[in-house]
Amino acid sequence: MFRIPLLLVFLSVLPPCANAIELSGDLIQGGMLVGQVNPGQQVELMGRPVRVDEAGRFVFGLGRDAPAEIQVVVKDGQATEAHRFPVKQRTYEEQRVNGVPQKTVTPPKEVLERIRKEAAMVAGARTADDARLDFLSGFRRPLEGPITGVYGSRRVYNGTPGRPHYGLDIAAPTGTDVFSPAPGVVKLVHQDMFYSGGTLIIDHGYGISSTFIHLSKVLVENGQRIESGDLIAKVGATGRATGPHLDWRINWFDVRLDPAVIMESFPNPKTRP
Repeated sequence: MFRIPLLLVFLSVLPPCANAIELSGDLIQGGMLVGQVNPGQQVELMGRPVRVDEAGRFVFGLGRDAPAEIQVVVKDGQATEAHRFPVKQRTYEEQRVNGVPQKTVTPPKEVLERIRKEAAMVAGARTADDARLDFLSGFRRPLEGPITGVYGSRRVYNGTPGRPHYGLDIAAPTGTDVFSPAPGVVKLVHQDMFYSGGTLIIDHGYGISSTFIHLSKVLVENGQRIESGDLIAKVGATGRATGPHLDWRINWFDVRLDPAVIMESFPNPKTRP
């Protein structure tokens, strides 16, 4: 894995006032990068504006199919500098999942409107851009158990090709406690979505959010402040699932990230009660 624990980029050919950028994290598909520029500067990732706080801190994510090179632009008034970084490319395995409810593979027409509404709810929750730096606390596993599904794998459900899997599946018996992997604020609670069953989204600030699905019960409420290690839900097998497990996902707005990579890059050492 290509890692830049704290990369400080200076181009020696630039004048002393040249813009600089620090990045920490893994430059890999699915990774999260935390950055630092000078206060008052602006940042763009591949032409997309990135929120920067008063101290010059920011965060962005790299999706499953991020290109082999990204460009991060730092702006300071009329001065603009472009920094290019290599992104490690990954190979994703195919995972065949049999025994899921067939209606969740080829849903009947009467549930399509429900599916669209639920997808819009999830997308809306992930647009939150709260000025909180909870993601800087790091991330840890929300429960212990065997890993049964990984980020990026190409899924085939009951023989029918589906979308790639964007989460980390952790197997555990129904009713097992799920703890918050990082601090945040609850943005969505739904006890029974068509595909994801019991669903919970916690926002960690600056567009970084965690999604927990297939839950048998959600134990928190919309708008509630959550600390790392708080009990938030119970494992289930609701929605499109073949057995009890937690599917944990992390997003940067609409960009889907890999929880396993983020935990390695930004570990949260806090232990559970």
